[in-house]
Amino acid sequence: MKPTLFVLAAGMGSRYGGLKQLDGLGPNGETIMDYSIYDALKAGFGKVVFVIRRDFEKDFREKVLSKYEGHIPVDVVFQSTDSLPEGYACPVDRTKPWGTNHAVMMADGAIKEPFAVINADDFYGRDAFEVIAKELSREHDRPGDYCMVGFRVGNTLTENGTVARGVCSTKDGFLTGVVERTSIGYDDEKNIVFTDENGNVCKLAPETPVSMNMWGFTPDYFDFSKREFKKFLDANIDNPKAEFYIPTVVDTVIKNNEATVKVLDTDSRWFGVTYAGDRQGVVDKFARLHQDGVYPSPLFKK
Repeated sequence: MKPTLFVLAAGMGSRYGGLKQLDGLGPNGETIMDYSIYDALKAGFGKVVFVIRRDFEKDFREKVLSKYEGHIPVDVVFQSTDSLPEGYACPVDRTKPWGTNHAVMMADGAIKEPFAVINADDFYGRDAFEVIAKELSREHDRPGDYCMVGFRVGNTLTENGTVARGVCSTKDGFLTGVVERTSIGYDDEKNIVFTDENGNVCKLAPETPVSMNMWGFTPDYFDFSKREFKKFLDANIDNPKAEFYIPTVVDTVIKNNEATVKVLDTDSRWFGVTYAGDRQGVVDKFARLHQDGVYPSPLFKK
């Protein structure tokens, strides 16, 4: 059974204004997301499901989905603030989405096979898709048999500022915890450093695994999510800024011994447009990848 790729794209409108996030960065106007779809197709994924906001469905189908026709089956599901379990009502002042794990829950029913979750606006690289596709394509004979791609932190930084990353703790190749660290960057001596909650400057080895929101799940993850979402709502429904994140659920099921998460190593180099100054560098990287024959031009032929 081929795995499915699930793309978190519901934040496009709110964060970037309409579909401006779909900035043409490749030499033929390709977007970062186009490269992810192409790499997933090459790696053996059999379908792509996007989670979007319903208010830009028409534009999304016309400007995005149309280019994948004839290449890979696609589907869309919708995230909205009123998509809540029975017995819960969305507060009238809630405008912020409920978070990444709520977005994943929208695919319950649309995905019945092992699936990978990615962000729409991150370039993950061919190797990352190959390693997670291989893991998801093997036999899964128990619930909670999950994985994630652990990028080496040294392959995920930008020269134009600091970044936030989920720094992973592992034991015997499995995830034991993820701690969100902000302001990770280079010091004057090119060490990779961050400032912890006590104000201490701490070093990170370049090979330290970090989460770039590239997770691998089986469909039983939806059941865990629904259970934990109710707990989240009971505690946070009146907090307009509270969000239900994927690492929150993953951390819970690991600590409950309900799931294991294998950390998959990759030598892929992440990049994206975190800062305005990143854009030209990303354009140049894509141009080189095409020149080197890694990608065809155009990426998707009609």
